[in-house]
Amino acid sequence: MTISFVRTPDHRFGDIADFPYEPKYVDVEGLRMASVEEGTGEAGTFLLLHGEPTWSYLYRRMIPPLVEAGYRIVAPDLIGFGRSDKPTERSDYTYENHVRWLTTFVGGLDRPVDGFSVFVQDWGGLLGLRMIAEHPDWFDRVVIGNTALPAGEPMGDGFMMWQQVSQAMDPMDCGALLQRACLARELNDLEADAYRAPFPDESFMAGARQFPLLVPTGPDDPAVPANQAAWRVWEQWTKPVLTLWTPGDMVLGHFQSTFVERIPGAAGQPHQTFEPGGHFLQDDRGEDVVAALLAWMS
Repeated sequence: MTISFVRTPDHRFGDIADFPYEPKYVDVEGLRMASVEEGTGEAGTFLLLHGEPTWSYLYRRMIPPLVEAGYRIVAPDLIGFGRSDKPTERSDYTYENHVRWLTTFVGGLDRPVDGFSVFVQDWGGLLGLRMIAEHPDWFDRVVIGNTALPAGEPMGDGFMMWQQVSQAMDPMDCGALLQRACLARELNDLEADAYRAPFPDESFMAGARQFPLLVPTGPDDPAVPANQAAWRVWEQWTKPVLTLWTPGDMVLGHFQSTFVERIPGAAGQPHQTFEPGGHFLQDDRGEDVVAALLAWMS
């Protein structure tokens, strides 16, 4: 099946001064998927999975310390986001498609003997936690920040409000969204423009619009059986799991305890919270988050 897509022109990313990384591209089912790959890998490989409506730029404050510590980092742009191709039909954005696209990308990477370490947040968690549960031998340590793995249950008032707002915004200004979501620091105009860069106009935003509607918050959602199966894996998972969280996040700030209580590998780990801090903790509290992550990894 051929998917219609648009591709953000390269010049849109030309003035992003604080993200000097050349993208790598791979073909995933006829779609070009972008990623940033940096570092030697002497300490291992860290996957950094972003959510919606961001892209790998979200990790710009975490990549340099990870590379300096000897890690190879791989930060993909999900299909529909960043420098990756953007299907134009909202019906092409399904939970199942995105899990498969991400799994295809990760399955094509050179995998360390001990497996990948992973940082997941927002939709990087909804997709990444599914992928990890379906391919547990690929992965070692997992760091979870401000995400959820719903299997048909309600997500709370904050998420329901975001779901409604995401459909009504005209336009959906991703730079302004990030500025409002950060509580510990102010994004400057250049940073906000970097989050706007992937989306020249509404025709590029089918994924940003559709993702909030894909969260399985009702029992009849088609993603529920697979997410329930993923939770059965996670409830037996004994490899190390760390949660790093900003409880001030109005949308997902209350989900940290779900992972700590349900995943055996999270028992006894030095989980941390950061206040103040908003939904996108990688940008809002990036240096603190990566410092906690590196202390744990060492």
